[in-house]
Amino acid sequence: MKLFFEGDMTAFLPGIGLLSQELGITVGEDGLRVQVEPSTGDLEVGLEQGKAYIRYGQKHQFFRGLGLLVQHGRSRESFHIREKQQFDTIGPMFDLSRNAVLTLDSFKFMLNKMALMGLNTVMLYLEDTYAISEEPYFGYMRGRYSQAELKEIDDYADQFGIEAFPSIQTLAHLEEFLKWEPVKHYKDTKGALLVGDDKTDQLVANMIEAASAPFRSRKLHVGMDEAEELGRGKYLDQNGYASRFDIMTAHLEKVLDIARGRGLKPMMWSDMFLKLASEGGSEYYDEETQIPEEMARRIPKDVDMVYWDYVHTEREDYESLIAKHRPLGCNLVFAGAVWVFNTFGVNYGLSLNASDTALQVCKKEGIREVYATMWGDDGMESNPFIALLGLQLYAEHAYSEEKPNWELLSERVKFCTGIEADAFLQLKYLDETPGSEPDNRKQSNPSKFLLYQDVLLGLFDKQIEGLEMSAHYAQVEKEIHSRRVNDAELDYLFDVPEKLCRVLKSKSEIGIELKRAYDAKDTDTLRRIATEVLPAIAEAVKELRSAHRTQWLRMFKPFGWEVIDIRYGGVVNRLDTASMRIFDYLEGRILQIEELEQDRLLYSTTNRFTNKGVGWCSYYYRMASPNVFFHVLNPF
Repeated sequence: MKLFFEGDMTAFLPGIGLLSQELGITVGEDGLRVQVEPSTGDLEVGLEQGKAYIRYGQKHQFFRGLGLLVQHGRSRESFHIREKQQFDTIGPMFDLSRNAVLTLDSFKFMLNKMALMGLNTVMLYLEDTYAISEEPYFGYMRGRYSQAELKEIDDYADQFGIEAFPSIQTLAHLEEFLKWEPVKHYKDTKGALLVGDDKTDQLVANMIEAASAPFRSRKLHVGMDEAEELGRGKYLDQNGYASRFDIMTAHLEKVLDIARGRGLKPMMWSDMFLKLASEGGSEYYDEETQIPEEMARRIPKDVDMVYWDYVHTEREDYESLIAKHRPLGCNLVFAGAVWVFNTFGVNYGLSLNASDTALQVCKKEGIREVYATMWGDDGMESNPFIALLGLQLYAEHAYSEEKPNWELLSERVKFCTGIEADAFLQLKYLDETPGSEPDNRKQSNPSKFLLYQDVLLGLFDKQIEGLEMSAHYAQVEKEIHSRRVNDAELDYLFDVPEKLCRVLKSKSEIGIELKRAYDAKDTDTLRRIATEVLPAIAEAVKELRSAHRTQWLRMFKPFGWEVIDIRYGGVVNRLDTASMRIFDYLEGRILQIEELEQDRLLYSTTNRFTNKGVGWCSYYYRMASPNVFFHVLNPF
C-alpha cells in the first residue's frame, strides 16, 4: 500500500519508517493521499472520495491512526472512525528483573506493536538490572541495562510519542543485590534496605540518578511495596523496635526529597499503607480496612499511589478498594495485569475478565493513568509477547467509552500482531485444565508444577488424581498446532506451548500410573514405564528445552537462561534415575522403591476439593522436591 502524506510530517517520518515494513506500506507521490492534521483531542481516521485523513490530538494517536488507516483502507472503500481517548496514560509494565531482560531488538519490537495499538507509555521494572557506576555488584551477571541501552530504548519510544520511564525499588525487593557479601552494609533483612543509614541514603540517591538519567520522562516509580520485613533485622538490632509506618514514612520522605531535587514526579505502590492500616497489619484487600486520619495526614501528597489489583472480577470490589485509597489524598493510578507469572502460558480467563472490569470502573471513577503489569516471578518461563492479546484489550479500552466489542478487538489483535485472537486464547488451557475453577480464577499453574514435579515423589499427584490431564494436554496440543501459521512473524511463540503439551500429555499422570503399578506389583507395566515411557518423556523434554532456548535467546539477554537450563536438566536426570530405580527393583537389586512406598498427600489446601482449582505453587524448588535445596541460617 502506497501512501502520500500531506501536512507537517516532521515528527512522524522516523516512526513511519520504523513501521513501514510490518505495515507493508511505502511512501510516494503516486500513493493514496493522506491529509494529516492536529485535532482538538479526538482521533479521527477515514477515507472519503479516494482521499484519506488522520486527525490526531497527540503524537502517539497518529500511529494508532496510521494502523487503522492501513487496516481499513486497503479495500479503498469509504470509512470513518472517531475515537476519544479515555485515559491520559496507558501502557504495559515489563518485568525486567526476574531473569528475562528483553534485548534491545525485542524491546523495539514491542514498542512497534504498542505504537500500532495506540498505547503511550511503558514502565520498565528494574530492581537491579540497570547499571550504577558506584556499585559494581548492582545487577552483576544479571543482564543489567547500561545507561546507553536505556537511552536507546527511550529514544526509540519517543519516535512514537511513547513515554518510557523506570520503576525501581528503593526499600524492599532487592534480594538479588543484597545477596552479595561485599554490600552487606546496605542490608536490613534478606530483601530490605537498612534505612536511616547514611550509606543507604547515598545508595538510594545513586539509584535514582542512574535510573532516571537516561530518560526524557520525569516520572519515576520508587516501588516500596511488600516491605513486610522492614525494620525487623539489622535495623532492629541497631535501633530497637519502631513501627513500620514510622520507619517507612521517614524513608519515603528522604526518597522524595532526592526525587524532588532532580525534578522528578514520583509514584509508589500503595499496598504497604493499606496493609499497615488493616487490623492484622498485612491485608491489602481487607474489606474492613479504613485509612486512619493520622496516617493520611502524615503521607506526602506529591507522590502518586499505584493501586495494583490482578484478581478481582466484580465491579463492587474495585469500587470499594478505590474508595479505600481516596483518604490517602494522593493522585491514584491503577495497575492491572496480564497473567504471565509463574506459568508457561497466559491465564487469559482471569486476565481478560479482571482487566475488563477494572478498566470500566477506572473510567467511571475518573482514574486517568493505567498500566498492565506482566510479572516474571520465579524465573519467567513465560514471556510478554504471548500477552499481546491482553495488551490489545487495554488499548481498545483506552479508545472506547464502553466495553470493547470482542469482534473488533479480535480484528485489531490480528492486524497488530499477525496472530488470531483464538490462537492466543489457546494458551490459557495450559493451566485451565480439568479441575480448575471457571476461567481459572484461582490461578492454578499445573503447566509448571506438572513439568517440574518428580515422577518418583509425585508431590502433586494427589492434586490431579482422577482428572483426565493426559487427554486434556493431548487435545490442547492439537488445538495449538491447528492454529499455527508458519509465515506469521510471531508463530514461533507457539512452539514452546505445543512442545510442552507434548511432554505433559505423557508426564502429567505418569506418576499416578507408576504408583498404581508398583502397589499392584504389576511388573509388566513397571518394565514398560522404565523401558519405553520415561525415556520417551525425556526425549520430549529435550525437544521442549531446545525450543525454549531458541525462543529465550531470541527475546532476552542470555543471563537467566541458565536457571531454566538447570531446571530442564533436573527433569531429564530425574527421569533417568526413575528408570534406574525401577530396573533395580525389577531385577532384585533392591527389595523396594522407597519413594513409591510413601502414600501420596495433597500438596496444599489450594485444591479442587476446596474450590480453589488444581493447585498453585510459586517456587520451582518446591515443585521439584520436598527436600533442602538451600538452607539459610540467618535469612536477614
